[in-house]
Amino acid sequence: MESSIYPGRIVAIDPGDVRSAWVQIVEGRPERWSIDNNLHLRSRILDGAFSHAEYLVIEMIASYGMPVGATIFETCFWIGRFREAWRGPCVRLTRNRVKQHICHSARAKDSNIRQALIDRYGPGKERAIGRKAMPGPLYGVKSDLWAALAVGLTFLDQRGNVRVPAVPVELD
Repeated sequence: MESSIYPGRIVAIDPGDVRSAWVQIVEGRPERWSIDNNLHLRSRILDGAFSHAEYLVIEMIASYGMPVGATIFETCFWIGRFREAWRGPCVRLTRNRVKQHICHSARAKDSNIRQALIDRYGPGKERAIGRKAMPGPLYGVKSDLWAALAVGLTFLDQRGNVRVPAVPVELD
């Protein structure tokens, strides 16, 4: 993978109602990641832990006509809180857009996204993930971190086709 096609640094978040997965991507490669309590992640953003990143990219909730529960509304609340804490451009991408880009199908499941990302950094699981003795670039990526990585890579790949809002104006 050529690093020149992925300039800059971004932080991508797969938000949740209590905990959220985040991945810092530098020149197309995941550099740091974690799954944190939302309050802790927001505090990290406010404290400037990601101040060197150019963009915040968040997976956004979208309506597909089905009833939703309280956890979806709480996740929406946290998307807003993360956006509020970020002091630069923030992009929201829907899950459908990410699935379409990474797997070329809106019907893709989490396992399909994981395999597509392994293929992208491989070929093969041995090269992409590796082992403790010989870790690959995805060594340690698990559960919701795959979704966060997919969100970030979708943004980087489609940067020219994604509307990037202007830097927010601080409100008094």
